[in-house]
Amino acid sequence: MQIKFIKPLMVVVLLVLCSAITTDAQKKHQNTNQKVLNMDQQKLIIYQLLPRLFGNSSTQNMAYGTIAQNGSGKFNDITGKALDGIKELGTTHIWYTGVIAHASLTDYSAFGIMPDDADVVKGRAGSPYAIRDYYDVDPDLAVDVNNRMAEFEALLHRTHQKGMKVIIDFVPNHVSRGYKSLSKPATVIDFGAQDDVNKAFSPTNDFYYVPGKALVVPPNMDTITTSLTHLQDRKFQEYPAKATGNNVFSEKPKVDDWYETIKLNYGVDYSAGEMNYFSPMPPLWGKMKAILMFWADKGVDGFRCDMAEMVPVAFWNWVIPEIKKVHPKMVFIGEAYNPKVYETYFNKGKFDYLYDKVGLYDGLKKLIRNEANAAVNEITKAWQAEHQGYPNKMLRFLENHDEERIASAGFAGDPVLALPAMVVSATLSGGPVMLYFGQEVGEPAIGKEGFGGDDNRSTIFDYWGIPEHQKWMNKGAFDGALLNADQFELRDFYKKLMHIAATASALQHGEIFEIPQSGNMNNRMYGYIRYTAKQRLLIVVNFDRALAMDAKIVIPEQLLNGVKSVKATALLGSGALSTQGKVITVSLKPVSAQIIEF
Repeated sequence: MQIKFIKPLMVVVLLVLCSAITTDAQKKHQNTNQKVLNMDQQKLIIYQLLPRLFGNSSTQNMAYGTIAQNGSGKFNDITGKALDGIKELGTTHIWYTGVIAHASLTDYSAFGIMPDDADVVKGRAGSPYAIRDYYDVDPDLAVDVNNRMAEFEALLHRTHQKGMKVIIDFVPNHVSRGYKSLSKPATVIDFGAQDDVNKAFSPTNDFYYVPGKALVVPPNMDTITTSLTHLQDRKFQEYPAKATGNNVFSEKPKVDDWYETIKLNYGVDYSAGEMNYFSPMPPLWGKMKAILMFWADKGVDGFRCDMAEMVPVAFWNWVIPEIKKVHPKMVFIGEAYNPKVYETYFNKGKFDYLYDKVGLYDGLKKLIRNEANAAVNEITKAWQAEHQGYPNKMLRFLENHDEERIASAGFAGDPVLALPAMVVSATLSGGPVMLYFGQEVGEPAIGKEGFGGDDNRSTIFDYWGIPEHQKWMNKGAFDGALLNADQFELRDFYKKLMHIAATASALQHGEIFEIPQSGNMNNRMYGYIRYTAKQRLLIVVNFDRALAMDAKIVIPEQLLNGVKSVKATALLGSGALSTQGKVITVSLKPVSAQIIEF
């Protein structure tokens, strides 16, 4: 992990104040400098994991392997020891991905759960985003299938006992082709049970139809030829055909459509220019509220709402306040990719947080990859846009189940190259920051697991073991005994960074001053100060792979509250650090970062 030190050049940088809007919440809390914050005030540190992958100790890893061949993690594998290891990363919330029962080829007919048709399942384990029963959990994740809900509830309890909260997925836009709830309360009417299938659209239907046409399953899109192919005979029957989750209103979806899913109908007629029929309230709205309340009543603390922008904002405007009437601390995070509607989904849609994929993530990825057009001004754009419309509301991350692994050959190849970007992601605002399990030990996602192929991602479609994560897991000891020295160092960096992010009041509620580029600070070097009345943090990052950076930073009077001579302490990162009067001198090696308290 060590990068050769290149003798730095010296430059004097005068700090200037960049405009930033201070919210009432920031003003209210800017005098707070406590080391341990109430969780309701605390910056969210989210750790995402798929139980199916997280607890799997099998190393067989056969492409499209069955659960018997490749194994599967269980709820019970996420032990108190595992949770301790997650919490030491500063974690406040765990996002358990793939909890709810979804389409799968694994046969649980002995328990009354039939396998789905391979024509409309991606992979062998199936996508967690093709839900087949919203009132049940994935039987793959249970040691005792008949006791599967109780095993999930026990995990929920263990997580809470460790002082962390639980987020699960809510997938409101679509369900699997084979959706049928076997576990719903007796009073619940299943999706589509009362639909008029002779109408392409009706506000009272749960689905959209292609009347008079049968579904034509697209050709096999497997990227690997395996024994699974014979299961996909293209004989799946659906009449009339239903629209796909990605808004294909045809009986012949293409191989790159979400052909395994069915679009849910919130009262929007897409054939008539997206005309809305929200009064009287479409029956689907009440059904989705009941699903959210079912899981909230079990003690779930938050929902990551899949493809939130594909669901009418009017629904969110109604349902989120409805849930919060009963569960006022419930957190709603929206998966969103269109910055033009962010403010709408915050202000009208009532979301607590939205993804910051199209913005900071995309800009940081270019810097990590050392792309020719990469520049730190993308960081400036991200925080300025956020401060203007939705301060502390964007969820930052460098990995999740949809994105490439940092250590993969297709992204950075070396996880160390992303550390400056991770510092920015964790400290730029008071909004949430997220890690994806295995990120902290440099998991590269090597191999052709099944449906996704060798795509630089850890599969969500198939049974698989995650090799570098398994070294930390160490067959259930969760002690990291199999990690190498570089992995220990990497994980320690994440622990220190996330602890700072979780406890520093300047990062929770502080304002931002930006250090202007000057001297040898090129478009791969960046710095800023996060501050409250009682805490000041200087964050400096160097993405340049060749040039080191030295900076003499003159702290403005308005930040010092009458202090004539500053004292500085490095909280994270190494390198020369000194002070003289109101000047802080820092030295940064290539591809490095520092967080300095003064």
